Amino acid sequence: MSVRSLLVADLGTRDYGEVLQLQRSLCRAVIAGQVPGDLLLLVEHPDVVTLGRGTRASSVPVPAADLERRGYAVYDVERGGDVTYHGPGQLVGYPIVDLRRHREDLHWYLRRLEEGLIDALAALGIPAEAVAELTGVWTRGRKIASIGIHVKQWVTFHGFALNVTTALERFDAIVPCGIPDVVMTSVAREWPGAPPADLHRRALQAVVAALAATFSWEVAAIDASDLTPWADPVTTA
Repeated sequence: MSVRSLLVADLGTRDYGEVLQLQRSLCRAVIAGQVPGDLLLLVEHPDVVTLGRGTRASSVPVPAADLERRGYAVYDVERGGDVTYHGPGQLVGYPIVDLRRHREDLHWYLRRLEEGLIDALAALGIPAEAVAELTGVWTRGRKIASIGIHVKQWVTFHGFALNVTTALERFDAIVPCGIPDVVMTSVAREWPGAPPADLHRRALQAVVAALAATFSWEVAAIDASDLTPWADPVTTA
């Protein structure tokens, strides 16, 4: 595989709806050949529940109106998979990847995302693995990262969520990823000893490095403002 650039933008904390529209816009720009590389948006969201195309009624025992009263935003989205939660303390990554320049194979792409996250966790001293027939990453039988994607003309968006210092009780309002009795965990909970104060930064750096190695990317950090030429004006206001 030839080396390709990965442009990484750390967006900080942003509302889910804003970043969803940004992803869709950037996906169109990548399809049109306007972006000189693949993109990775890194972000932390306020409390939000997202309902993928595979969401079952049994996975959302709390009605949407009640979820909103509890402080969660709720979005129906085009990604695959069941229901999931995003919130403070979570590292959410949205790779916008042109698979025409890698491999036109969604299963290959999902397995590489898992591999990158597993390698990142190993660099943090946390053993992790994939589980057959289930998308995502586990450690010691507990789920630590979720993955759900959408692909348009072989360009991906949506992505992964790694629990770093996430308040895990916020998952209790749903059946995460539609897996009954799943136990969610986080980097902080699995860390040997007291987690360091800069844990989020360490996790972010480990994830970027591991994904770059997995996909043979050359990484270039960009500012959020650098996305403006490729995004619809309303999404970057």
